[in-house]
Amino acid sequence: MTGRNDFKDHFSATAAAYAAHRPTYPAALTGLLAQIAPRPDLAWDAGCGSGQLSVLLADRFARVVATDASTEQIAHATPHPNVGYVVARAEAGVLAAGTVDVAVAAQAAHWFDLPAYYAEVRRVGRRGGVVALVTYGLVRVDPRVDAVIDRFYSQVLGPYWPPERRHVEDGYRALPFPFEEIGVPGLEMRANWTRADLVGYVETWSAVWALERAVGSGPLEAFRRELGRAWGADAAARPVRWTLSLRVGRL
Repeated sequence: MTGRNDFKDHFSATAAAYAAHRPTYPAALTGLLAQIAPRPDLAWDAGCGSGQLSVLLADRFARVVATDASTEQIAHATPHPNVGYVVARAEAGVLAAGTVDVAVAAQAAHWFDLPAYYAEVRRVGRRGGVVALVTYGLVRVDPRVDAVIDRFYSQVLGPYWPPERRHVEDGYRALPFPFEEIGVPGLEMRANWTRADLVGYVETWSAVWALERAVGSGPLEAFRRELGRAWGADAAARPVRWTLSLRVGRL
């Protein structure tokens, strides 16, 4: 998402799959944000996608405004009485000045025009408020499955990842972050997934969509077969995890 007229829409075409297969953030994340926020009144979730984090923030904050530039993503967002979804770019002025306790962007900040987004955060943020950028890396299962995922990610999908993906890979450490930074504990997302769940999640990756448009479904089918061999015949769900990386600052 950018402040110019070149919104990089990598997810609208797969919005339904995104809503169905993206993982859920841990309660520890929203608990942390609520703990360090000046008040539990208003959270702004920019680049909210289909609302994975937005609805969890509503458990901790009286009101959540969730914005995304994709009409399709908002159309598939999870309803919640305390969450107001708005089709808008992260840099757009949709909130009143000095009202936001926590401005959070989860798995989205690498798409933003960051200087414009940060200017908007400063405008809408309450004094002493919090800005948080959240991202997560590759899903981890076990060594055999991880090796299959890693090969597909780097060797097959490598040329199809947008350049912004490098910021996810380094946990947002290279992104400019002109705020008084707050140290936070390490956090993980966890789930219990079947092989079908994992495949559904991988199919939401922007590079997979780009790959299929370029060369068809063959490489993805080959990945499914290789994953099946590594996973084995066990149909039971397995623990999967992602390491969260956070940049958290005080306004």
